[in-house]
Amino acid sequence: MKKTTLELPDQLFREVKATAAINGIKIKDFVAEALMDKMASISDRRSGSTEAPWMRGFGALADLKEENRRIEADIAETFEKLDAEDRA
Repeated sequence: MKKTTLELPDQLFREVKATAAINGIKIKDFVAEALMDKMASISDRRSGSTEAPWMRGFGALADLKEENRRIEADIAETFEKLDAEDRA
């Protein structure tokens, strides 16, 4: 881990300090996380990704779409049978 000095505008520093305190984390951890988020955002733009970072995980389940349709059809079929039995 490297140590460095940053010069921040007073108002920004106060906001960072307060936000870190509210979230119960050290200023250095807050700044490191903010920088990592910024680096990821820049990387996404370079790669042409317009997807928000928190959305990446949702796309991983796209291949389950057909399986979900099959399950929903099975459920609908079962409920149709139950309705017929209840009418008898």
